[in-house]
Amino acid sequence: MSARRGPRLALPVVLGLLALPLITAAHHSRPAPYGDHVTVHARVDVATADPALRTTGRAVEAYDETTGRPRWTYRREGARPLALLSVPGHAVALWNDGLVTDTARADGSAVRWHRAIPDSAPWLRTPAARGAAGVLQRLDARGSMLAVVTPQRIAAYRGADGDLRWVLPAEPGCAFEPARSVRHREALLVAQPCEDAATPWTSQLIAVDDLGRIVPRRTPLGNELPGGAPDDVRARAGKELAPHR
Repeated sequence: MSARRGPRLALPVVLGLLALPLITAAHHSRPAPYGDHVTVHARVDVATADPALRTTGRAVEAYDETTGRPRWTYRREGARPLALLSVPGHAVALWNDGLVTDTARADGSAVRWHRAIPDSAPWLRTPAARGAAGVLQRLDARGSMLAVVTPQRIAAYRGADGDLRWVLPAEPGCAFEPARSVRHREALLVAQPCEDAATPWTSQLIAVDDLGRIVPRRTPLGNELPGGAPDDVRARAGKELAPHR
């Protein structure tokens, strides 16, 4: 009996060993999430100055401004980049399928986060989008808070992890125009034209910063009582979505 049982037990073991390379190959051949493909052309020290950014056909490319040599290239299957936002340590790109991505700018070592912008892809294909001009905006001097401006809304994301911090919808009968935006000191001014010609111009120009819409007597930050916040503590407005982590 034991002599017959030996070959029976050995057969599953042999089949398992033969299947192991196939399982491993299947694991490595899985498509990258979101169709990401990052190619690093030159290894650099993380302390090296951030490279410049540009779009080259269907890719985002980081390159050395002195030599012009590419440092890394980032592509996504079936998509092409429309706009870039360069902030210290971050390469933020808007793609024609309505996805926003953030890549480690220094060495291309990681795509940190992906965020889908609702209802944006069809609009981005129209002339009204003006090639995505003004859609990506920084909300503070360091670029630690980023805004994505579309006709329906302004959404703010934390640069470190892509966390959605607040959303400001356009007023009924009005729409934001990202291409008609300008910075004034710490504020981002965005045009919001309305269908009703009687709408005052003051309602057709929206000012925001990293904390939301800038309006008089915004709700104070922190745990202080209303009106009791120190002068150097700014206030928050808009629709807050999540507490700080």
